[in-house]
Formats: sequence, C-alpha cells, structure tokens
Amino acid sequence: MAMSDQDVQKQIKHMMAFIEQEANEKAEEIDAKAEEEFNIEKGRLVQQQRVKIMEYYERKEKQVELQKKIQSSNLLNQARLRILKMREDLLRDLMEDARKRLGQITTDRNQYKKLLEGLIAQGLFQLIEASVVLRCRQNDVDLVKESLPSAVRQYKEATGNDVSITIDTDNFLGNDV
Repeated sequence: MAMSDQDVQKQIKHMMAFIEQEANEKAEEIDAKAEEEFNIEKGRLVQQQRVKIMEYYERKEKQVELQKKIQSSNLLNQARLRILKMREDLLRDLMEDARKRLGQITTDRNQYKKLLEGLIAQGLFQLIEASVVLRCRQNDVDLVKESLPSAVRQYKEATGNDVSITIDTDNFLGNDV
C-alpha cells in the first residue's frame, strides 16, 4: 500500500498540527510555571519589604516613645525644681517671719516667759538626761530662772523622771539668737 503524495502531505500537516499543539501546550505550561514562579518571587520580595518597613516603623515608634519619656521626665524634673524653689522661698519667708515675731515676743515678758518654759521643756524631752546644762542669752538669765520650775514640772509629770538643770553663766548665747 503505497501512500500518495496527498496522503503524505495530509499526514505531515496532521503531524505538524499535532507538534504545534504540543508546542503550544508546552509553551502555556512554561508560561504558567513562569507566572507562578514570578508571583511566588514577587510575594517573597513584597513580604521582605513589608517586614523591613514594619521594623523601620517599630524603631521609629520606639524612638518617639523614648523621646516622649525623656520629655516627660524633663518636664517632671522642671516642675519638681519649681516646687523645691517655691518651698525654699516659703521656708525662708517663714523663718524670717518667725525671727521677727521672736524679736517682738521678747518685749512681752509674760508671753516670752511662757515661750521659754515650752522651749526648755521641749529640750528636756529631746535630751532625756538626768542633768542638763542650759545656755541662754545673758539678758534672759533671770527670766530663764523663773521659767525652770514650770518646765521641770512638765517634764517630770510626763516622764516621771527628775532632772537637774544648771544655767551656764560662763558661755552665753549671742543676742541675735
């Protein structure tokens, strides 16, 4: 059985169509695989960049948070310093006022005597000694002597202990105290 030229050409066309179809299918497979690999690589690169961007913004956020803490700490310290300055000013004013009032209280003998009694008793409570040497201003010696019995009585009533007080007549306090 001999094949005619026409049959051979048909078979060649048929084979060529088959080969072309196979080539097209193979090309589509290659295109599909290339597209898939491209998408995978693109996704990996996008994810990598996303991670880098997130890390960058996390660092920026930490820096901003740190700056906020530093600023807050600075403001808090400034406020504390202002408060301390105000407290110091108030204490200075109070001390000056107390100095003036103490200077004025010495002019009223009864009030000054009462103050001395309280101060002597307070000193005795802080010392808690059986024998005490007391220093005062030279011009206050007589008033201090008058104040001693009341101060000693207060001390004895509160503690139950006796105390002996001697006024130091060799070393007096200055008049500015």
